Amino acid sequence: MIETAAADALASGMVPLEMTQTEVFQAIQADSLLSASLWINIALAGLSILLFVYMGRNVEAPRAQLIFVAALMVPLVSISSYTGLISGLTVSFLEMPAGHALAGQEVLTPWGRYLTWALSTPMILIALGLLAGTNVTKLFTAVTADIGMCVTGLAAALTTSSYMLRWVWYVISCAFFVVVLYILLAEWAEDAEAAGTAEIFNTLKVLTVVLWLGYPIFWALGAEGLAVLDVAITSWAYSGMDIIAKYLFAFLLLRWVVDNERTIADMASGLGSASRGGGAPADD
Repeated sequence: MIETAAADALASGMVPLEMTQTEVFQAIQADSLLSASLWINIALAGLSILLFVYMGRNVEAPRAQLIFVAALMVPLVSISSYTGLISGLTVSFLEMPAGHALAGQEVLTPWGRYLTWALSTPMILIALGLLAGTNVTKLFTAVTADIGMCVTGLAAALTTSSYMLRWVWYVISCAFFVVVLYILLAEWAEDAEAAGTAEIFNTLKVLTVVLWLGYPIFWALGAEGLAVLDVAITSWAYSGMDIIAKYLFAFLLLRWVVDNERTIADMASGLGSASRGGGAPADD
């Protein structure tokens, strides 16, 4: 098990208490299941970047271009993040606190994932908000709550002083998530109806909500939470959800934008003019 690799090495006196980046990299490569979950995302992110650039080559409407830029940032952030993970740059072995199922053991913690989510998921929300024609206030609220969710999730993963505090951070993160879910399911759904983009928005909304619910579930079941699942299985769960929630999501969105650029261009100028609650500066 990779979560005990560091502890075994320490017990045998083979490595210092603080593992070097090279040693972390070697530990990741030694677990073929874990490393494969990272490499496949690097490959798919690279292919997605090329595909999305090609798809958007003839898009001219400024609002449609902005949606493309937001969506394109998702695989760009992901390929950078997964490269950091596979190299050991954004991965650490942390000793789990008393009360944890793996208490006292050095557990591989890929904290770089939280950086990915903190940068990529706001881009997903920006693209969805633009598609729904929402106003700046709702968009700002959704993005800031999303970042809060990711940052407090990172705090939960990195807290080693107290097992209880790990779960306190987890609950705070979930509270931020509830705000995001409310905006997606209630506020933006109505805005999309007014904007005339409800059909595609509802498809992407369901895809996003269902998959995003999986992240806190797998955190709780994984080595960072209850340790029911090991690190490699949890990594594959995260990677699989990333593939669908990011690359497939962006492809479906951008294909619709290309086919319906006129609809996007004809949306009333400015975030929110198609929604309840007032206007905003023009974006095209």
